[in-house]
Amino acid sequence: MSEKDTISMQLVREALLQTCPAGQPDVGVLRRAGIDPAQLELPEARVSADAYAQLWRLLARRCNDEFFAMDPRGLAVGSLAFMTRAAMAQPTLGEGLDVALGFLSLMLADLHPTLIRQQSLAEIVINEPREQPRRAFTYFTFWMIVHGVACWLAGRRIPILAIDLRCAEPSFCDDYRVMFSESLQFDRPRTRMIIAADSLDLPIKRTPQELQRFLAEAPGNILVKYRDPASLGRRVRNDLLHRHPNQWPDADALARQLCLSPSTLRRRLAEEGQTYQGLKDSVRRELAIAWLSEAEPAMADIAERLGFADSSSFYKAFRKWFGCNPGHYRALVQARDPHC
Repeated sequence: MSEKDTISMQLVREALLQTCPAGQPDVGVLRRAGIDPAQLELPEARVSADAYAQLWRLLARRCNDEFFAMDPRGLAVGSLAFMTRAAMAQPTLGEGLDVALGFLSLMLADLHPTLIRQQSLAEIVINEPREQPRRAFTYFTFWMIVHGVACWLAGRRIPILAIDLRCAEPSFCDDYRVMFSESLQFDRPRTRMIIAADSLDLPIKRTPQELQRFLAEAPGNILVKYRDPASLGRRVRNDLLHRHPNQWPDADALARQLCLSPSTLRRRLAEEGQTYQGLKDSVRRELAIAWLSEAEPAMADIAERLGFADSSSFYKAFRKWFGCNPGHYRALVQARDPHC
């Protein structure tokens, strides 16, 4: 795991919220995880993903709960291993996810997930008996487990198209956007994750030896795709998000704005696994998803805003990105009935 993989101290505070008596952090546990307790109250402090993974393991053992004591029943130590072993026995990712989600629904008192296939899209919906939504941290910890296991089962990262959440947006949301998806929508009628349905047909070909290695490295391997929100790639993405696509600079102009040479810009982005063209494509996808989550603007307006010559070009690009047409995606994300 790269040294650039860091996590906000806010997520550490969230993990401690229900696992430490009377809200007092356990200094010994923090130090064993490699986290300086003195930095716990510093708003901008960050910890390595390795340290966060170690904290997760230590708290799970102390509470006998792999879900940070955020559910009345919780997930006893060994739940992740049992769930993953049962899921990997299935032939496809979709069937493996059905098994994993069924196990979580059986174990947890308040979160009951179901997998729903909607033509070319699929959604994992969390059904909840409580009227009041849970903390954002609770939902995202759940998604971390489910998405991490799904990616391992498939042997590849499963792109997340969007995540809706019932709760209000927390102040430390950048970390979640980097970890999961730029398309996060809060104060929604239900909590769900949307992915391309064709990923459910991916075969599961995992061996007992691979399972043993996965469990030995968990949950650090689930966090391995995490990237620092302060990275150059994030700075470039944020800049693009605040400009009309027709005003995006070319690579040379961007390098001048950043006081870098074009070759240095390419090298530094490459060190983060990025390219400028890839970042532009990513922002276009993010903007498309965000605008389609609302009733307005019209398709033609979205196509124009994204810099496409016409609606037809936008439709073709969207189908290439996500495997479905934008009208179908808009209908799904705006549906109020979780089973429609």
